[in-house]
Amino acid sequence: MDFNSLSVIVPVYNEAESLEELHREIDTGVAALGVDFEVIYVDDGSQDESWVRLLSLHERHPERVRLIRLKRNFGQTAALAAGFDAAVGDVIVSLDADLQNDPADIGSVLEALSEGYDLVSGWRAKRRDKLVTRRLPSLLANALISRITGVRLHDYGCTLKAYRRSVIESVNLYGEMHRFLPALAVWGGARVTEKKVNHRPRRHGKTKYGLDRTLRVLLDLITVRFLLAYSTRPMQVFGRWGLYAILSGIVSGMWMVFRKLFASEDITGTPWLYLSIFFILGGVQLIGMGLLGEINVRTYYETQKKPIYSVREYVARKEPGSGSWTS
Repeated sequence: MDFNSLSVIVPVYNEAESLEELHREIDTGVAALGVDFEVIYVDDGSQDESWVRLLSLHERHPERVRLIRLKRNFGQTAALAAGFDAAVGDVIVSLDADLQNDPADIGSVLEALSEGYDLVSGWRAKRRDKLVTRRLPSLLANALISRITGVRLHDYGCTLKAYRRSVIESVNLYGEMHRFLPALAVWGGARVTEKKVNHRPRRHGKTKYGLDRTLRVLLDLITVRFLLAYSTRPMQVFGRWGLYAILSGIVSGMWMVFRKLFASEDITGTPWLYLSIFFILGGVQLIGMGLLGEINVRTYYETQKKPIYSVREYVARKEPGSGSWTS
C-alpha cells in the first residue's frame, strides 16, 4: 500500500442490529492490511438504539472507533461529508452500515487505488436487491449519469468507494451529490476507476430508499451537468440562450414588418407581434440571469465554505489544526 493511514467512514441510520457484526468484519478485514486505521461512524439522526450500540463500540475500542452524532437525519450525503471532514487518514473508504457492502472488499479497492488511481468506485455486479424497485431504476440511472457526465461507470450508487484525501478536500457535497463524486473528481483532474465488489442480501431492518429517490437523483444530475460544464461561466449557458431568444424575436419582428410592407397585412394583435416581444424580453431576462450567475460564482469562490450538516456531539473528536483526535 502506498499510504500510511486509513479512515473508514460509515454513515448510520437505524442500523442497530447490524453494527456489532459490521465492526467485527471491518476490524478483521482492515487489520490484515497492516496499516494504521480509524473507523468513523456517523449517526445520521437514528431513532433506534444505533447510538447506544455505537457508544458501546467506542468504549471497547477507543483507540480506533470515532463517533459523530448529527442533530437530525440530514441524509447520506451530509453524513458522509461529516465523516470526510473528521477523517485524518491519507486514504478514506466509505461503506454502508447495512452489511450489504462487504468489508472484505476494502482490501481489493485499496489495491486498485495503489495502481495510481485517485478514486476507486465499487461495482455491485451481482446485486441482491429487488428488480423493479431497486435494480432496474439503478440500471437506468447509472446509464443516464454516465451519458450526461461522460464518466462511464456501471454503479454510481455503491457507497463502497476509496478516495485519496486530495480528492475529498477538493469537492463540496450537497443534496444527493455523494453518488456523483466520481464525476466531480474527474472534473477536478482525478483518475477514477471501478472495481467489482460483493453485494450481500440485507440481513436486518429495511431499506431506506425507494423510487422517490430517483426524482431527487435526476434533479441533482441536472445540477452536476451544469457544474461540470458551466459552474465557473454561467453566462455561457444563460447568455447563449438569451442571444438565441433575442435573435428569434428580431427575426419574428422582421417577418412581421415584411408582411406589413409587402402584403399590406394588419400586424396589430397578430401572433408575430407577441412572439417578437416574448422572445426579446425573454432573451434580456436570460442574459440578466447569466450576469447574476457570474456575480454569484465570484461570491461563492471568494467566501468561506460552510458545512451542510450540524453536529450534536463528538466522541473522540479531531481538534482543529491538530490532525489528531482527542477524547
